[in-house]
Amino acid sequence: MRILRSLLSVITIAVAASGQDVDAASTSQRPPRPEPIDVVELPLPPVAPSRAEGACTPLINPRRTGCIGIETLSFQAGDFTPDGNHVIVNVEFVGAPAAPNPASIYAGEQLILIKADGTTFPNGDPWKCLSCGVPPDQARSLDPERDYPHVFRSGKKALWGHNILDCGGVDLASDGCTANRTHIYPIHWPITVDGSGRGGVPRELRLHPDDVHMGWSSFTANGGQFCYFGRLQFNANPTVGEPLAPRYDLVNVSLLDARDEKLRAPIAAEGGELRVNRAAITVGELRGFSGAGDEILYIGAPWEANNIDVLAVHVVTGAVRRLTSHPDYTDPVAFSPDNKWFVAMDTRVSQRQMWMSGMRWLPPLVDIVAVTAASSTRNNHERRFFQPILIDRYGDRGDYFGQQVNAGGDGSNGSANDPNWNGRADPAFSHDGTKIVYWQALVVPPACGGANPLPCPVSTAEGGRTYRVMLARLTSRKPGKPVKVFDVPDYIPWATPFPPGSTLPESPYSLLPGNYTIRGRVSGDADVVLGEDPVIAGRIGSVSVTYQNYSDERGYVVNGHEQVSVEIKLPDVWNNLVHWYSDIVQTGVVRATKKTSPGGFHLEIHAVTNVFQANGTLTTTINGVEYKQPANGT
Repeated sequence: MRILRSLLSVITIAVAASGQDVDAASTSQRPPRPEPIDVVELPLPPVAPSRAEGACTPLINPRRTGCIGIETLSFQAGDFTPDGNHVIVNVEFVGAPAAPNPASIYAGEQLILIKADGTTFPNGDPWKCLSCGVPPDQARSLDPERDYPHVFRSGKKALWGHNILDCGGVDLASDGCTANRTHIYPIHWPITVDGSGRGGVPRELRLHPDDVHMGWSSFTANGGQFCYFGRLQFNANPTVGEPLAPRYDLVNVSLLDARDEKLRAPIAAEGGELRVNRAAITVGELRGFSGAGDEILYIGAPWEANNIDVLAVHVVTGAVRRLTSHPDYTDPVAFSPDNKWFVAMDTRVSQRQMWMSGMRWLPPLVDIVAVTAASSTRNNHERRFFQPILIDRYGDRGDYFGQQVNAGGDGSNGSANDPNWNGRADPAFSHDGTKIVYWQALVVPPACGGANPLPCPVSTAEGGRTYRVMLARLTSRKPGKPVKVFDVPDYIPWATPFPPGSTLPESPYSLLPGNYTIRGRVSGDADVVLGEDPVIAGRIGSVSVTYQNYSDERGYVVNGHEQVSVEIKLPDVWNNLVHWYSDIVQTGVVRATKKTSPGGFHLEIHAVTNVFQANGTLTTTINGVEYKQPANGT
């Protein structure tokens, strides 16, 4: 599949006209030219027709090295080995025969390497299993969480969810890496969930480029989410904490919450005035590190209304910069080891979020209550609308919004840019910067078929499986080298030390109900009313904003009114009922409106299942182009 020189063809009328992003790291940096990219699908083990014992027959796999299932379930692709010729993948083997058949080891969740250079391993397979057949005494008390596989930069270890696979000092890709010399150790964090507001179980662990430190997110018992940074320390003979088996402990942990009160609140009240604080460090969901490891990448508090972006904060100075600013949603992101590029999984190709976030330069006031809705409507059940976007290290700016990696093809079933194949977490660069790997999942029921107006497509992948791994070759590039890894301190200077027994801080949104004013960065102002939640004491439940010639960016003037209230449908803290009323007009560089139907727009959305149910409409129109919210079930 050939991708020619193709600049991301996205909403030029609406977005490119939105002016220079004053918050980009360096608006003086000239955007790069689009480059040629080839995209191919990488091989995976053969597919068994069912999960039943013995379904993986010698006819399907003559070498008897395992079969995988049709559905995604626990599948997840990771990153490259140092040579760039192998990609690490978490699969679920199904249909294995019963023991003592030698093929019985190819069962359940396992960690494999797949070839990325068209060659095969010595047995003729383009994959090999790293975790299959490891002796039980060398894989004691494995944690069942086995997501986000990642190869250590040394190439000799792999992060496998909450476990670390170690091949005894040899490269994972080498013939010397065998089951008998492999050990798999669980990762232990001595923090418990007890409903008291203490830290919880680590999730979505990300390895720092130094192979020693890690970052992760964690949910608390009441639905809060916090992020952490710590160091891996091998413990060969633990005497306290579970499991009492050789393990890696997370030590010297910092809570990524600024100790300086001035850097905590994204929106602060100073008397009767509100101020948006773009220097605030609001690490809501940790997404990894820069190529040098000097910055932590994260989803944070929006800088513009309803616009969820990736930010970066320096591990020592605490300086924050915005990497993406396109109105659509960005989440999974990965930097190149040379620190010059990043690839983001983003909905900007599908224009999924333009109906809500397409009007630029509105202050993020309604997000005080609506941020959960803004971050949840990007999905429909398990269907993501992400596609990989290649962006230089300086991020979105002006009319530069990167280059779609898989723009080639005719959009037909199974093509590289088939819109029914959507990107998942995480993408990755090869060490020499010439390749990108990402994986996709095909839309399946209930996001298609039945009552859904989208018919379910027929998979073109081998065996009809609904997931695939894609390799993008940046064909005009010369191989480079990773930059020197930044020497990070064990404790982040601006963060909060978090030893066992620590208590989480209060929410940085310490705003009180009342009437406020916010002044535009350029001109005008807005009257803001923050209303208290009638059920949850101390929580802001509604935001009402009236704009009067308000401008945060020269040439963009806003007038009108917007009001949003949100009910949290307890006891499920993730289920939100949103009532939205909007009648806003923007003039100047663009002519834009954001309007709800006469009775308002009413949305019920669950942040975990992403089920979209709405009454009424919310429409953003930019220079005559209308963006309407998706229909229920789409």
